[in-house]
Amino acid sequence: MFRFIAADLRRQWIGVLAVTLIIALAVALGVVVTLQERALRLGSARAAQAFDLVVGAPGSETQLVLSAIFLQPAPLPLMGGEVLAGLIADPRVAWAAPVGFGDFVDDYPIVGTTQPLIDGLTKLTEGRSFARLDEAVVGAAVPKALGAAFHPMHGQVGGPAEVHGRITYRVVGRLAPTGTPWDRAVLVPIEAVWRVHGAEAATGHHDHDAPETGRPRSLSDAHQAHRDMAPDLDDAINPDAVAAPGAPGLPAIVVKPKTIADAYKLRRDYRSDHSLAVFPGEVLTRLYATLGDARQVIALVAIGAQALVGAAILLVVVIHVLQRRKQIGALRAFGAPRIAVFGIVWLEVLALLATGLVAGFAIGYAAARLISRTLEQASGIALPVAFLPGDGTALALLFAVGGLVALIPALLAYRQSPAQALRG
Repeated sequence: MFRFIAADLRRQWIGVLAVTLIIALAVALGVVVTLQERALRLGSARAAQAFDLVVGAPGSETQLVLSAIFLQPAPLPLMGGEVLAGLIADPRVAWAAPVGFGDFVDDYPIVGTTQPLIDGLTKLTEGRSFARLDEAVVGAAVPKALGAAFHPMHGQVGGPAEVHGRITYRVVGRLAPTGTPWDRAVLVPIEAVWRVHGAEAATGHHDHDAPETGRPRSLSDAHQAHRDMAPDLDDAINPDAVAAPGAPGLPAIVVKPKTIADAYKLRRDYRSDHSLAVFPGEVLTRLYATLGDARQVIALVAIGAQALVGAAILLVVVIHVLQRRKQIGALRAFGAPRIAVFGIVWLEVLALLATGLVAGFAIGYAAARLISRTLEQASGIALPVAFLPGDGTALALLFAVGGLVALIPALLAYRQSPAQALRG
């Protein structure tokens, strides 16, 4: 029987290949949706693990997390420098570090911060940490060697940009890979960012032409006001500068509380009219819910497509069985029992279905890996694409449903009598 089935499939290999490919593509669509949504959730969650609490100026919680954790460029409002000083002095805080941004080198964001963030993020694999204002530490994915010098650029390649030609940083260290956007970051002392963009504008002091919004101006406004200045970065880092009275404003601060209880107390205390404190995990959970809704819609579309493909394939198979009435009648005339004819048709359809399902899972996995690799290069977030035990259950369920559907053409063949088939 099995040799007969194999010979029959080989004889009709063009149709077999077409049906198998249609099944595979329909299944691959659902697999891609599932794997990619899962990879985004796992990758973003891992990227936020190193940051327990983020503090910024009142505004969008989502944008604060996207900018401070995932380094997505956005003109965040600035909060007063006294917030950082208060957090550093707070006994409930293990460490607190500023996050200041606004410039790039090529397509890599330059982030102003302090040593505690580097220590809390990962370790150095090359060189040392910055000790002077004109020194930089690069992430694992930044293609700059130790000793390389570069000029910061306000804006990104491909868009409006302006190079700070009179400002030069030198790479002195490289961070270990983290699988987060910080692998694509260039870290410099926050004091250097303040000097480059002008301390007066960063503190939120208004000039006569500034709009009376009651908020500090963004770093992009500061750059516009001070772009012709050439600040002196030939100084050693002053660790006390970030907590000094009258320190410039900041777009974000990442905080490591000493305990979970301290984390909740800090979030409560720093949610006020002057600052906003958020848990990145909570913000991501809301984003996951939004992604989940979108995934459900796409999954329903994929299921609908699979149902339509299944119905079309069933119709093709039924027509194929009806066209083979004489062949089936000949088998019955030569003594083949009904159950053998039933088994031949059922197993042929099942073989097409099984091949299509396995190929669909393979194509979906390959497509998800390709999409994740593209997104990783753009965002720096490691997006793990992997099957879970539940995916095997879904494959078995699809196979079982397909096996039941395959009974329809098999029953049509079973019910044919040899006399009727040969007369047709």
